Amino acid sequence: MRQLALDIGLATAPDFDSFIALSNEAAVQALLGLKPGGAPIYLWGPSGSGKTHLLQALQARAQRERQAVAWFDAAHADPPPVERGVQWLLMDQAELWSPAQQQMAFSAFVHASALGAAVVAAGRFPPVDLPIREDIRSRLGWGLVLSLWPLGESDLRHALQGEASRRGLRLGDEVLDYALKRLSRDLKSLTGLLDRFDRYALQHQRPLTVPLLRQMLDEEP
Repeated sequence: MRQLALDIGLATAPDFDSFIALSNEAAVQALLGLKPGGAPIYLWGPSGSGKTHLLQALQARAQRERQAVAWFDAAHADPPPVERGVQWLLMDQAELWSPAQQQMAFSAFVHASALGAAVVAAGRFPPVDLPIREDIRSRLGWGLVLSLWPLGESDLRHALQGEASRRGLRLGDEVLDYALKRLSRDLKSLTGLLDRFDRYALQHQRPLTVPLLRQMLDEEP
């Protein structure tokens, strides 16, 4: 196992194998069993619970199987249309959709359902609590609604060590201690930190240590 970081391009895209399920196993199994034509699924949970990871894992699996996917989230002001032949509609960040995006999401949901596409959506809140139109809330809530929960500290350690191992990185306990005590404790943020730390260590040709992590954080805006 290498001491110094290599190219960040070695990092893997989100998939089901890299998702630490634990208490979220029921949600993972429901998604793995979903096929086009099945009832819609809505995932909800706080930031860092893995919603986007699971949607991206579905997208990657569908693309490997040469199934057409339409993706929609709050960052897309003008998402691609759900055309004939689309087998998956994946929608993220439901709580952030603008009024115009809510109309687009409603139309996409109706069209995808008519085509027999599988629909999976995600947001921070359960459908009844989403700050969006009632007609969209009702559609997001009529299928299977599953909650996701963030990992505890021991699980975060396991997940980060797994991510580091996949990249060929040696991540010491002292680095993990520093990150978990002083930085955001959700997996998405910590994985992003690992990405940046990998690049920084490669740039400086130094091993992953607490002093180097402090130096990187001091230099970041």
